[in-house]
Amino acid sequence: MNKLIAFLKERKITEVECVISDMTGIARGKIAPVDKFLDEKGMRLPESVLLQTVTGDFVNEDVYYSLLDAADIDFVCVPDENAVFMLPWTIEATAQVIHDCYDRMGNPIELSPRNVLKKVLSLYDEQGWEPVIAPEMEFYLTRRSDDHDLPLKPPIGRSGRPEAGRQSFSIDAANEYDPMFEDMYDWCELQGLDIDTLIHEDGPAQMEINFSHGNPLSLADQVFIFKRTLREAALKHDVCATFMAKPVTDEPGSAMHIHQSVINKETGKNIFTNEDGTKSQLFLGYIAGLQKFIPELLPLMAPNANSFRRFLPGTSAPVNLEWGDENRTCGLRIPESSPQNRRIENRIPGADANCYLAIAASLLCGYIGMVEQLKPSTPVQGKANESRSNNTHCLPLTLEEALAAMEESDACKEYLGEAFTTGFVAVKQAELENFRRVVSSWEREFLLLTV
Repeated sequence: MNKLIAFLKERKITEVECVISDMTGIARGKIAPVDKFLDEKGMRLPESVLLQTVTGDFVNEDVYYSLLDAADIDFVCVPDENAVFMLPWTIEATAQVIHDCYDRMGNPIELSPRNVLKKVLSLYDEQGWEPVIAPEMEFYLTRRSDDHDLPLKPPIGRSGRPEAGRQSFSIDAANEYDPMFEDMYDWCELQGLDIDTLIHEDGPAQMEINFSHGNPLSLADQVFIFKRTLREAALKHDVCATFMAKPVTDEPGSAMHIHQSVINKETGKNIFTNEDGTKSQLFLGYIAGLQKFIPELLPLMAPNANSFRRFLPGTSAPVNLEWGDENRTCGLRIPESSPQNRRIENRIPGADANCYLAIAASLLCGYIGMVEQLKPSTPVQGKANESRSNNTHCLPLTLEEALAAMEESDACKEYLGEAFTTGFVAVKQAELENFRRVVSSWEREFLLLTV
């Protein structure tokens, strides 16, 4: 705690937001005066927090009581002194501290998404490997609206006009929102978030922020904090920022592409590359693991009913698990690089995924592929995204199908735990049930007076 105490005193912090990530990626926790935080050295939260849905509901009672104590007891949240971030937008000097979850005996809580990622990273550590990742986060800026039935519209920029048409990689279109992005960059710098390039993506007011490569746990924390930081910057400028996978009809979806490689901890060399610079068997095994196990772990990368609206043939979003060099029509792209920087870009995860779980799932698939020495398919030349039926390695079509596959996954239960598998599936099934109850504007428009 010495490092944390020094941080709080040096910056004259008066309030501390103690947070954890729930299954959805929502920050849940408590706000405490700094003196109370230092006195208690953490916080307690009800176990049920980790089985809450995005609507604030809970899973069905059978699952609830099979995983949690009937008395709804507390678990212990311990601050991670390496995951402390200033909140530049608050009036009071406030720090946000990410916590880890333990039971009263000091055992990591299996339902905690951050613990899931740490569990996967321990598998690599046992092999003497160190995974390296670089996330790319896509998002839309939209006008603010309180009518959920109305389609989202791009915000008014500095020119006084909204964007017209698609402006992929346009500098001028990105500059329309300079005041907001200046705040975002300033705030990210103050928080130590290692963001790199800003890109205007295909959709109107759709952007992408790239993170520099680094440690998966640190970057998951940074993505977790970045989402909130961007939303705050957007609200300051009277717009909204959304990480929904498919927020706008007939426009591209938003992804969280994850570049990943693995370093030998002893030598510092990339294990994806042989001494002569060619692709290693471990590299091929990693790809094969992604191809084989992503269908079983897909809900960790595409967790919502809306997530599956992004997977459309003929678009930049993948509908397959093919792989190819510099091929963006494949779900698994191998970017051009030097042998030491050889990496795989997993293009499957949506921007709406819980960053801890999506990163954990991707790394786990690759890990299993390496240790089981799996063999990938032949790399694809040309288009791989025109039709699902043309590909051997396809994704589940719906969240229902994906959850059924995850529920039956032996790999998920073995490596992530039966309690986590059961709990996550139950949370997403409860959300899906809520989704099914809503009558959409499409149904009212086309069925109301015609059927």
